[in-house]
Amino acid sequence: MRYEEAKRREHSFEAGSYDVAVVGAGHAGCEAAYACAKLGLRTILFTLHLDSLANLPCNPSIGGTAKGQIVREIDALGGIMGKVADKCAIQMRMLNRSKGPAVFSPRAQMDRSRYSIVMKYTLENTRNLDIRQAHITELLTDEEGKEVRGVMTEGLAIYSARSVIICSGTYMESRTIRGEVITESGPDGLPRSEGLSGSLASLGIPILRFKTGTPVRVNRKSVDLEEMTRQDGEPDCPPFSYDNEMRGITPPEDQTPCWSVWTTEKTRQVIKDNMDRSPLYSGVIKGIGPRYCPSIEDKFARFADKERHQIFIEPMGRDTNEMYLQGFSTSLPEEVQVEMVHSLPGLSKAVIQRSAYAIEYDLIDSTTLKPTLESRIVSGLYTAGQINGSSGYEEAAGQGIVAGINAALKILGKPPMIINRSQGYIGVLIDDLVTKGTNEPYRMMTSRAEYRLFLRQDNADMRLTPIGHDIGLIDEERYDLYCEKISSAAAEAKRLKSTYIAPTDTLASILAEAGSDRPKSGASLAELIRRPGVTYEALAPVDPERPELPQSVIRLVETDIKYEGYLKLELEKIGKFSKLESMMIPEDIDYTDVRGLRIEAMQKLQKMRPENVGRASRISGVSPADCEVLMVYIEQHRRQAHD
Repeated sequence: MRYEEAKRREHSFEAGSYDVAVVGAGHAGCEAAYACAKLGLRTILFTLHLDSLANLPCNPSIGGTAKGQIVREIDALGGIMGKVADKCAIQMRMLNRSKGPAVFSPRAQMDRSRYSIVMKYTLENTRNLDIRQAHITELLTDEEGKEVRGVMTEGLAIYSARSVIICSGTYMESRTIRGEVITESGPDGLPRSEGLSGSLASLGIPILRFKTGTPVRVNRKSVDLEEMTRQDGEPDCPPFSYDNEMRGITPPEDQTPCWSVWTTEKTRQVIKDNMDRSPLYSGVIKGIGPRYCPSIEDKFARFADKERHQIFIEPMGRDTNEMYLQGFSTSLPEEVQVEMVHSLPGLSKAVIQRSAYAIEYDLIDSTTLKPTLESRIVSGLYTAGQINGSSGYEEAAGQGIVAGINAALKILGKPPMIINRSQGYIGVLIDDLVTKGTNEPYRMMTSRAEYRLFLRQDNADMRLTPIGHDIGLIDEERYDLYCEKISSAAAEAKRLKSTYIAPTDTLASILAEAGSDRPKSGASLAELIRRPGVTYEALAPVDPERPELPQSVIRLVETDIKYEGYLKLELEKIGKFSKLESMMIPEDIDYTDVRGLRIEAMQKLQKMRPENVGRASRISGVSPADCEVLMVYIEQHRRQAHD
């Protein structure tokens, strides 16, 4: 709707003027609003329900494979997800320990209610930030519909804003589905967003429809844990926040255990007997669901060769008996869900507190976005999170902080911040969404990152904290701690490379324990650490002069030394990648004038208008030969401009 038209509506009124309006207070919205407010902009955060701010409807955990890296990157930039997660963690683990540090991924069980409370309290006490419970139904623009002017609520209150960030999650025109029962609501029975999707569509923004789901929740008192496999937390897992890590804060001592079971033949039979009532297969569900997090009935249908599937039983918090059955999402009717749950070991008498459901929702076509997450169609409009086609809290929060930072930088008249694929998982995520788009809920995985040996969870601060500091989200006290860490790591790496150890019996014993032979002559500590199975800690008896260092520094130094050769090769690849990324394409280029481009490439490039050749090369339908043609054209254009 046009801003002037909204002002003329009967009973409409101007309720406030802000620099930035953030619509939706899920994980994307919280990070976006926090970033804008911390950068000095007057910001308002709208939510459909104040008590569901930063809700965890799909599972009570933060982090996981690839997702843990994103949380640490958010923290390295100056975001808040990691700090809040550290305060609310009831169990922490480092996943993929057996696979090597490139894919180590921290994951923590949250106290679900506490996470929402702590996040709300944090934002309520953030300077420059107002929080308002309101239903936003209209995006307001200038007369041409090309530039943002603000938003309007269901109650016809008008809030003017120079930028608007929409983080609607799974709420836009959402409906929940349990068998034949369809309810027009958001997750957990919360109100849905109505009207905003149509407002975006009226501006020419393409709208898609996806589906996701939430599993059953059961009462712990009705569960027999003796029939399940117990999974405890790990005391040596670092916190998410580098600030906490550098200050020596460790996971809680009294970590709460999780449990796991396997589905049975009876589970399979119950599902098979009721597949005709599954909305997934009856055609009731129109939205496209997540490939990598399918419902339990979809698992049995798609992986018919697998006799069973693992289910994790996770506590929802310390002060509740509610437990979440991860891996057991379904849209089957409630009476079928009861049979399914009772077919699992230890759950034969389980009392269901919340039934599972599927949820459909509207989103936008992410290829209409710039790498800053600003719309190519409406200037000043940013979107972040599941509205862009991603799934997961962490993916949403990563986009949220990028959208917030860029909205603020644009208003402040500063250059945008773009994290590229060599700098972070956040960069990979956003590049995939805006360059390739997605036809299903996008989930971040380590395999999507070409430079994952460099993009580790332990060095996200090295990659991104200087950026966060330059922008203004990392304060001087924290930056000094970061610089001290980098200095200590550099000094220790230098010492390990210059300190030589004689081939004594003590060293031989240490190496034998690791399955390695005694060196024929003296070897540097760094050379010894490079050997498989030999650790920094194990060499302590032959290294009495080593300084007292925090574990974060030790882990960083040890990993960099062990993989030094591989890291050099990766940095060479990054150098070639950066060369293409730095080859900027003129903003006013008309691809129909570029002779030699194939028709498909010309059409795709004309539509998506990539900023550089690197991004152009990743667009589906643009071949290496097309990129060569494009580079020749750019060079000719550059020479003509200098003549």
